[in-house]
Amino acid sequence: MANLTIVNVDDEYPALQLVKQYCERIEDVDLINSFQDPKEALSYLKAHKVDLVILDINMPGMNGVELLQQLPYKPLCIFFTLETQYAVKAFELDVVHYLVKPVDFETFNKAVNKAKDFLQFKNSGYGLQHEDFIMFKSNYVMNKVFLKDILWVQGFGEYIVLVTPLKKYMILDRMLNFVEKFESFGFIRIHKSYIVLTSHITSYDSANVFLRNGEKLPLGRTYKSSLKDLLNH
Repeated sequence: MANLTIVNVDDEYPALQLVKQYCERIEDVDLINSFQDPKEALSYLKAHKVDLVILDINMPGMNGVELLQQLPYKPLCIFFTLETQYAVKAFELDVVHYLVKPVDFETFNKAVNKAKDFLQFKNSGYGLQHEDFIMFKSNYVMNKVFLKDILWVQGFGEYIVLVTPLKKYMILDRMLNFVEKFESFGFIRIHKSYIVLTSHITSYDSANVFLRNGEKLPLGRTYKSSLKDLLNH
């Protein structure tokens, strides 16, 4: 596998230097650029696609969350910050890790290695075959699951759980990745933590989605209109 390419953005020079030193100690990673100015970083990242961005949050002119939201693609992201109040937002953005300064090398190394695992998993371990089933690794075993049998997908931080009538599978992946890959098959996000195959939906109300097997899942307000549009198509 190719090295994990990284760009670091932090308005504090000592933090940039620390990340540089840490990255030099980790195998199979390339820190290809560092920026103190988030606007310069945004321009660079729009022109150069990278695997991972390591972002401070509280920066002058543009914070890390705003920078990430303005990118035309979705790189992996680790927030590296003094701030703690953005942890929930980080979860919604499917970031790989949220590191609160000061961070020792072992903690940083684990976060970067998690990003490497995500990238490897995304590129090789999880794919659509013959348009009707997926192959993926769960608990060190390769599994084959037909897409039509997936009732819903639930997110748990850096993991998702595929729920079928017979079994649940925990997979190292992000909610965003799954819905981007399989929304054309009929999956839709109904909540920040839930994706559902629309063929299993019987009805919904202001707060819930009801499935054919009798299960009830929460419906987030921000996802209600897209669900209505899809089902009324």
